[in-house]
Amino acid sequence: MRAVTFNPNHDTFQLVEIERPSAGEGDVLIKVDACGLNPVDAKIALWKSMAPSMDANWVAGLDVSGHIVELGAGVSQWRIGDRVLCHGNMFRPCGGFAEYSVQAADTLVKHPNVAADVAAATPCAGWTAWRALFDKLRIEEHDAILITGGSGGVGSFAVQIAAEVGLSTIIASCSAANVEFVRSLGATEVVDYHSESVTERVLQITHQMGVPIALDTVGPDNDIAAANALGFEGQLVELVDTVRPLSYHEAFMKGLSFHQLSLGAGHRNGDAAKAQLVASGTAFSLWLERGRLRVPQLQSIDIESVPQAMEQMLQQRTVGKIVMSLEDGA
Repeated sequence: MRAVTFNPNHDTFQLVEIERPSAGEGDVLIKVDACGLNPVDAKIALWKSMAPSMDANWVAGLDVSGHIVELGAGVSQWRIGDRVLCHGNMFRPCGGFAEYSVQAADTLVKHPNVAADVAAATPCAGWTAWRALFDKLRIEEHDAILITGGSGGVGSFAVQIAAEVGLSTIIASCSAANVEFVRSLGATEVVDYHSESVTERVLQITHQMGVPIALDTVGPDNDIAAANALGFEGQLVELVDTVRPLSYHEAFMKGLSFHQLSLGAGHRNGDAAKAQLVASGTAFSLWLERGRLRVPQLQSIDIESVPQAMEQMLQQRTVGKIVMSLEDGA
């Protein structure tokens, strides 16, 4: 089969022909229709040491849309022909940048009634936004939020969710080039982080009270800006780095709370964690299917273009979503 593999010896992606995998116990074999490209896939060189079995035939690609063509032993909840969607396990070798992918049956979600490339654009970014806002921050209990990186994958979905829930104040940061794009998603205030202090602007908007909740999707010191923009007993979800309360202004005196979130951790922490992963995917997909959320600036590419797209993703921040499509012979 055709597959885009990552060679850990040279840190390169390449399109090759490799043997089609088979479904092991508890797994299914999926005929891939589409697979989303995500920064975690592009940055594999940074975490490859955590996968000691990685070799030159390692296929990345976490967000897989397709249909089941083979059932492994013990799989009874799915049938051959079922359309499914998943956020795969980054430490398994048979990902979605290929014609076929092996995935754990108990982490699959029923495919929403949308096109394959649209569905494949959502798990990593969309399900993360869903878990951060609903499971961690309980967004429906608040009226204001700060989202750093509003034009990115997670940020663009988070802004939409906040708008759909009905928050009166949705503050997002991005570069000047993306201000109007982020406004179109539902942000009520957009801060150009190149020309303004995010913290000072948030405090100005909120009359020095700060926001009750914040989501940092960017990392490197954006957690400090987000935490310092919180009001009394505010809460922050950090997606990129480990939180560091001692670096935040009056974190103890303001009674701030902090959350970590790694969507992929759902694969590594038992059945309850897998169930949480599936629950978030199911809930997000329902909103997507009903038109309550959209995939902004979706770009579909063929499998031949994936290696170059991975390299480009390392060099710049991507606006919107890129998806590899294999439908109609792509």
